[in-house]
Amino acid sequence: MKMIVGLGNPGKKYENTKHNVGFMVVDQLAKEHGAVFKKNTFEAEVADYFVNGEKILLVKPLTFMNESGRAVGPLMTYFGIYLEELVVIADDLDMELGKLRLRQKGSAGGHNGLKSIISHIGTQEFNRIKIGIGRPNGKTVVNHVLSTFGKEEMPVIANSVARATEAVDDYVSGNDFLQTMNRFN
Repeated sequence: MKMIVGLGNPGKKYENTKHNVGFMVVDQLAKEHGAVFKKNTFEAEVADYFVNGEKILLVKPLTFMNESGRAVGPLMTYFGIYLEELVVIADDLDMELGKLRLRQKGSAGGHNGLKSIISHIGTQEFNRIKIGIGRPNGKTVVNHVLSTFGKEEMPVIANSVARATEAVDDYVSGNDFLQTMNRFN
């Protein structure tokens, strides 16, 4: 079993914000695989589908970004997910808009959602896909990550969401994450 976690904030207010690119990727995966999200008791929406007989869980924490680990940690325990079976998809404001970077471990880099997950699972060693949202241009960091993508940014981010979706599909089809990293970095 593999668990793919998209980070974001719940609710219509945050739906198309830069901080929600993780949600965008798992929503796209759910759409492509006919999976339907349902709320569960772990403060998350969860959908599932199968690839080659293996269950793939898609997770959207409903705890708001800064408390993402509060949903991820208990779900990993409940489903018996090993660290190497976890992939977290998050925005990264230190990367140019649309850039994709896959990593097997690393610090939170100031990202509060990643900090929360690290705190709740007790390690920085988990797979992640980061999507660049660029640095704030005259805005505070909070205003930047909670703003929507501009008209000229939408095609770039749509392409990044598609590439991140392809990377997840590559990984869950039987490759280890390192192989997927080598293909998509």
